[in-house]
Amino acid sequence: MKRNDYLSWDAYFMGVAILSARRSKDPGTQVGACIVSPKNRIMSVGYNGMPQGCSDDEYPWAREGGAQDTKYLFVCHAELNAILNFRGGNLENCRIYTTLFPCNECAKALIQSGITEIIYMQDKYADTDSVIASKKMMDSAGVKYRLYEPCGREVSFTL
Repeated sequence: MKRNDYLSWDAYFMGVAILSARRSKDPGTQVGACIVSPKNRIMSVGYNGMPQGCSDDEYPWAREGGAQDTKYLFVCHAELNAILNFRGGNLENCRIYTTLFPCNECAKALIQSGITEIIYMQDKYADTDSVIASKKMMDSAGVKYRLYEPCGREVSFTL
């Protein structure tokens, strides 16, 4: 008889997104994303960080200050990184699991890439213009989004 306490697909893929977020060097906000095919295959993962070739030690991680002194002009978001990390075929009808609701810039890329569903863990910037615009575009484009609902089992491990 098979065991019954295995992880749901949602818990599994959100766990991959959470683990991906742990790769981020950002001291303030770590975000991870996992793109999944309609057949529940992982297509790509990403986390927020500097673009390839841009040293994590040379670019700023600050949240406040002049534009050139903060991370915002430089960091590539997790969702965009997951799209850019994908290396074959297309992402039509895929879904993305992300630890933070996508900003308007990532929403544009997600819509354009053919992703049709966003499952997110947090929406702490829901009242910002960026997320309001993101939801407006997703609604117009028919992209579904839903809050991840934990299954009561935490994905954890110890070394």
